[in-house]
Amino acid sequence: MSELTQLEKGVSILSRALKSMPLLPGVYRMLNTSGEILYIGKAKSLKKRVVSYTRPETLPIRLQRMIAQIHDIDITTTQTELEALLLESNLIKKHKPKYNILLKDDKSYPYIHITDDHNFPKAVKYRGARNKPGEYFGPFANAGAVDEAILSLQRIFMIRNCSEISFSNRKRPCLQYHIKRCSAPCVNKISQDDYAASIQQAKNFLKGKTTVVQDIFSKKMMHASDVQDFETAAKFRDRIKMMSELQSKQLINVSGINDADIIALYEDGGQRVVQILFFRNDRNYGTETIVLKHAENESLDDCMAAFLNQFYTNKEPASLLLLNQEPSDFQLIKTVFKEKYQLPIKWEFPKAGVKKDLINYALKNAADSIKRKAQESDSMNKILKQLVSIFDLKNIPQRIEVYDNSHIQGSFPFGCMIVATPDGFDQKSYRKFKIKKERAFGGDDFSMMEEVLERRFNHEKDWGLPDLLLIDGGKGQLSAVQKALDKAHLNIPVVCIAKGEDRHAGKEFLIMPEKEPFQLDFNSPLLYFLQRLRDEAHRFAITTHRNARTKNIAKSKIDELPGIGSLRKKALLQHFGSVEFIKQASIKELILVKGISYPLAKNIYDYFQEDR
Repeated sequence: MSELTQLEKGVSILSRALKSMPLLPGVYRMLNTSGEILYIGKAKSLKKRVVSYTRPETLPIRLQRMIAQIHDIDITTTQTELEALLLESNLIKKHKPKYNILLKDDKSYPYIHITDDHNFPKAVKYRGARNKPGEYFGPFANAGAVDEAILSLQRIFMIRNCSEISFSNRKRPCLQYHIKRCSAPCVNKISQDDYAASIQQAKNFLKGKTTVVQDIFSKKMMHASDVQDFETAAKFRDRIKMMSELQSKQLINVSGINDADIIALYEDGGQRVVQILFFRNDRNYGTETIVLKHAENESLDDCMAAFLNQFYTNKEPASLLLLNQEPSDFQLIKTVFKEKYQLPIKWEFPKAGVKKDLINYALKNAADSIKRKAQESDSMNKILKQLVSIFDLKNIPQRIEVYDNSHIQGSFPFGCMIVATPDGFDQKSYRKFKIKKERAFGGDDFSMMEEVLERRFNHEKDWGLPDLLLIDGGKGQLSAVQKALDKAHLNIPVVCIAKGEDRHAGKEFLIMPEKEPFQLDFNSPLLYFLQRLRDEAHRFAITTHRNARTKNIAKSKIDELPGIGSLRKKALLQHFGSVEFIKQASIKELILVKGISYPLAKNIYDYFQEDR
């Protein structure tokens, strides 16, 4: 059937649905023949909105293609348009329809969490719901920015970062103390009051009150100097210097922008990206580039609206939002933010001054990001074209699956699959397969590989199929993969990458069906690309195997504890971190765990004493 006929068929389906469609607000979902959601939209009046799709000549090419695939339309009515907008953003985030504007690699952002459930709190990196006791500072643009900030807190304020069990069992100061990154409260090198003062100063620093902290340190430095305690004076001098250096390192620092998200939408060659800067407590917490997918022919105001609705679905906005583009449905979006977050949020579209400078800074970052990605894309395209040529592929592979097994003489055997696309590793598509005992007997790698591929091909409908299989192994693995392909009646190109006799990187052999093994040049970018894929699969397989082995060891020991149910076992492991630390704990330490009474603590202690 021609594209035009398919388009007419889609319009006909929508026209029939319109006959019974209400004028109420709500959300509509366009479905294809497989029931897959193609597009999700919201409307003040469902009927009036869906009518617009029956005039495809007025729509972008992308939506015309979508209409040509429509088999059905599903609707959900709501009480208000506000409710419809909230439902739409949640559904888009959940289903990620192929014709909606989507945020590529949408993720949660890390915070610094300063705990307050211990006499000597610590600063840790934290993601997720902020429901644990303590104070949170962020969000930071990435994990690296948080790690750098925590390292600064350790250097300036000597705050600990160890686990509770390590803190409890420490008899001597650890390395962190000796390299001047911790004040060693674990062995009473600092009083509780002095440590609490350090924590408060760290909080002030994170809140942007750097001058207050520097004044305190200056007074302490002067006092130490007056009493001729020059070693202490030098410590405070160095800390003041570190704070000043940190401030000077800020790429952009604007006083008066206490709490703001700076959001700039940038377009180049049809590609749309959003650059967002996080300012909290007068500090720049970093910048992030977010690519908008399926946005090539969309208006800029619709792109900005899609970004705001999806990005802030589960993230709290700053009290000030600076934007370079007003979103469509702006008044409705403002109402949603106000009701959802119960915060007085101020929206601005600066045209001049310092705030406009921030927008321009964000736009420059976005432009640099697109340029950098274009260069990376060109390089990747060259590698993929070389891959097509050398491996006799029909097209550039959009999905490469890489497989590796991990076990120790057949114990805790796992087969693992990683997925690579032209955009990089697709970690959400990684899979692990726990191999059945009969296949793992004696550590038969070939039989295990065959099982993994057989089970993977059973998921053709929900996972799709790869364009290329890359296997860590030699001729035996290749034979196992071919058996699995034959059983599934599939014809997918396969390449095995095997290390040479001396097992040195760069001397790998590539093995394919009906071809003699061959090698690539040591400096070949394609070889480096294949090594990266192989190494990532190996890392994932080894990590999966180790985690299973560790979990089993812990489980087998703790399951034998007398009178301890699953909830108490979980509480013990969460408190101490491992069975080994539970084993080392005293009765006094054990009764600190929720649900562990003195008699239970004594039973646990006595049980492990027998093993010592």
